[in-house]
Amino acid sequence: MAKLVALDAGHGINTAGKRTPDNEREWSFNNQVLLAAQKRLAEYEDVKVLRLDDPTGKTDVPLIDRTNKANKAKADVLVSIHHNANTGKWGNWTGTETFTYTPASANPKSVALAKAVHPKLVKAMGLNDRGLKAADFHMVRESKMPAILTEGGYMDSVVDIKALRSDARLKLAGIAIADGVAAYLGLKLKAVEKPKPTPTKPKPAPTQSEALKPVAKDDMYRVKVEGKQVGAYASDQNVLEQIEKALKGDKKKIEVERV
Repeated sequence: MAKLVALDAGHGINTAGKRTPDNEREWSFNNQVLLAAQKRLAEYEDVKVLRLDDPTGKTDVPLIDRTNKANKAKADVLVSIHHNANTGKWGNWTGTETFTYTPASANPKSVALAKAVHPKLVKAMGLNDRGLKAADFHMVRESKMPAILTEGGYMDSVVDIKALRSDARLKLAGIAIADGVAAYLGLKLKAVEKPKPTPTKPKPAPTQSEALKPVAKDDMYRVKVEGKQVGAYASDQNVLEQIEKALKGDKKKIEVERV
């Protein structure tokens, strides 16, 4: 039976306060990570993705609607994707962290999911490891399945913003989340079929007229047989071999001179 992974890009594109000091929206960062995770999960066998937020970002779907959707669909795991903020003004704080519901000891499956995802996410983002944490967040509290909330980096950090502004880095973050989820669920990558080579037909031996046909190139050789010119050939051809084939081995006097 296929596993169902619920993915959630936190907030909406116009949610107040969820942006960088330069007005870049958190949902846009979250969405890039989610799309990369979704694409990567499609490379695994027996897995489906359920998206909980508005794919356009125009509506900030209420949190209760998100968790109700995941619970009703009986998702096997839930990952809510976020990026952090501190004061809303540029600073030097930095790091990646992953949350489960508090207390962590009461959620061993969620902690196991976090342990499978977090180290990969930290490596992908290339930022300080702030570790696994527990908090009373709705997305991890109201989910009936193992659930985590990731904070890839700080939107108001002069350190982290470089990673958040990198499409390649956010793609790696999505792949990391997907691979961590796959490891937790025991998923296997689909077998990749190698394309069959297209058979090629051998080129037929040239006829006498083809062998003696002049070739239009700057560097040419004039070929004479018994003192009579029979053609001109490019320097990258095996002139003597072509002539011998054309004459079918008849040992006549052959002269070759540069044009």
